[in-house]
Amino acid sequence: MGEMIEFSSNGGSDRGYLALPESGNGPGIIVIQEWWGLVPHIEDVCERFADEGFVALAPDLYHGRTTTEPDEAAKLAMGLQVGQAAKDLSGAVEELMARSSSECVGVVGFCMGGGLALVLGAERDDAVGAVVLFYGSLHWEDVSLDWSRLSAPVLGHFAELDESAGPEWVAELSRRLSEAGNDDVTTFTYPGTQHAFFNDERPEVYDPEAAELAWGRTLQFVRRTLA
Repeated sequence: MGEMIEFSSNGGSDRGYLALPESGNGPGIIVIQEWWGLVPHIEDVCERFADEGFVALAPDLYHGRTTTEPDEAAKLAMGLQVGQAAKDLSGAVEELMARSSSECVGVVGFCMGGGLALVLGAERDDAVGAVVLFYGSLHWEDVSLDWSRLSAPVLGHFAELDESAGPEWVAELSRRLSEAGNDDVTTFTYPGTQHAFFNDERPEVYDPEAAELAWGRTLQFVRRTLA
């Protein structure tokens, strides 16, 4: 079982959920929360990565706050200071690099966290070697992302019936990365699925078959890119 830890970040300290493989060592994966906060589902994703031999760390970007109410989640997400979140995530990268057996780390983000995975991939192009986003997009109007710095391989999982990260965004993401010179970009859109189809704690949208397929593709991707 994983545990909450504290790590140095931006001259202070932050906290996050750390899950270790049985061996105690392995390639590092940063797991970035959905807009609900650092909830049990995200901790479980860390555990699943640990079971596959990875060291997984999920930073607590809301600093202890979580919610199950969509309206409150939207307020928390829109109120997130992306610059501060990037610094928190950068601290998590440093913590994970010290624990990882690989020379770079992977970043896997869900919903809001998917957009932040792109931000972190560009901000820490020196340390991020793989970016995976599940139905993630850039929700913040003031985010200025330097696409030319996002050189890590990118894998995107998207839902066919998702209004917040639909076909136009998927096409734009691929176009921006291609124009920036990133030729290792793969996106999948899962037929008949809705936003958050991977979240098995939300039975109204969870799609077991799509989730299993996306998980297998994610493991294959991070094993290749972090080898």
